[in-house]
Amino acid sequence: MKRLIFTTIICLAATAVFAQTDSVKTTTADSTKTRHTRIRLGFGDDVSQVNINDTTSYATKKAPGFSFGITLTRFDIGLTTLNDNGSFNLSPNNQFLSYRSWRSSNIGFDVIQLGYRFNSSFRIYTSGGFDWTNLRLRQSITILRDHAPLSYTQDDIKYDKNRLSATYIRVPVAFDFRTRDDDEGRRFHFVAAAEMGVLISSSLKQESKENGDFKLGGNYNFSKFRYGASLRVGYGAIGVFGKYYFNNMFENSPAQDGLRNFSFGMSVGW
Repeated sequence: MKRLIFTTIICLAATAVFAQTDSVKTTTADSTKTRHTRIRLGFGDDVSQVNINDTTSYATKKAPGFSFGITLTRFDIGLTTLNDNGSFNLSPNNQFLSYRSWRSSNIGFDVIQLGYRFNSSFRIYTSGGFDWTNLRLRQSITILRDHAPLSYTQDDIKYDKNRLSATYIRVPVAFDFRTRDDDEGRRFHFVAAAEMGVLISSSLKQESKENGDFKLGGNYNFSKFRYGASLRVGYGAIGVFGKYYFNNMFENSPAQDGLRNFSFGMSVGW
């Protein structure tokens, strides 16, 4: 997964740094040729055109209608937080899941999108992508695989890393409100979405001096289907996001009833 994440970051950075030439227009006057080059900048659907021969920005305007295609956008990198029946402090039943706040992460991005644009300020879209939830556990425990309800064993080993992870296919249905382009060709985005996810894998990874690196995939009682809501606010290609899931993080485990997932962080590409 690390290779996939690093490759994605490199692709996004390359898109931001290197502009793609869109069209070339040549005019002749008094035997002198003037070359006008327009450069396409931006991530995802947020694209502006800039003429390098002057300082005027031109917003790309599209007619209302449907759009569909392969994309690489809404790259999210942030923190995962557990909400235990309305509290960010874990109850006694869930203390074994105590985690390192600054090392528990949420990472995701979209790869396909279907949308309908009503006008230059409003569109709706649904997309498909991947979403990783990683909990860095504090305690020296091993979460039991293929065991319901969620259970663990206490270990005598001090782990350098004890990470419980879940991978989901994510499918948001979003309402995107956008302002007019400013003088720099950028705009504000305000996005509210219903978030759905389907579990595709889960795993436990441990690192210690005694046992080295160890990773075990299987069923760790993560909910096979999750649903929630998200908010995004961005300017140009950069923004922030927050996601909250309404159903339990774990299933077939009554002691974890009411334990839910909240994530927030930065997002690149709109």
